[in-house]
Amino acid sequence: MKTFTPNRTVTVLLTALMLSGAMTACKSKKKAAAAATPPSGETEVKVLCSGPEFFTNNEFFRANNLGESMDQATAKKKAMANARADMASAINTQIKGVIDNYVNSRELNNKEEVAERFEGLTREVLDQKLSGTRTICEKMMKVDGSGNYKCYVAIELSAQELLSSYNERLSKDERLRIDYDYEKFKETFDKEMEKLQNK
Repeated sequence: MKTFTPNRTVTVLLTALMLSGAMTACKSKKKAAAAATPPSGETEVKVLCSGPEFFTNNEFFRANNLGESMDQATAKKKAMANARADMASAINTQIKGVIDNYVNSRELNNKEEVAERFEGLTREVLDQKLSGTRTICEKMMKVDGSGNYKCYVAIELSAQELLSSYNERLSKDERLRIDYDYEKFKETFDKEMEKLQNK
């Protein structure tokens, strides 16, 4: 039985292929490392309680922010107030899209009046629900030099909980109850929330 023994040409070719593969791998690692290095004169800042796991998705509205003060409790209050303000702004924008799409998809007599009523109720529901946000991250830091405290927070609010509160409030409004279809509104709300998930 004859066994195959590679000749010198085959050995050289195989060695050349392995070396070129290794060199390509090294180059791509160097490019990745270069891309991760900030430009000269700039330093990357890592923000606590921030990142993809703290983004709004189709289940939760989320917001994060910080507050700074000489007093620890005040730093936390400022951080919470800032985060709630950010969340309120994001929810207002989202609900406005839901209302516009819902009102435009329905055959209502006075669309402008209905939209205004919906938006007025949104403010009432938000004021009530923002006090029920859940803290999902909190980091308290002491700032070198100044001695101040800096508090980082991230908060969330269940989208379905908000929708339930909204539904409850809308159902009690005599003028809107006539034109209000919960299932259609929920479908519109869920579609808008899905868009957030896909961003």
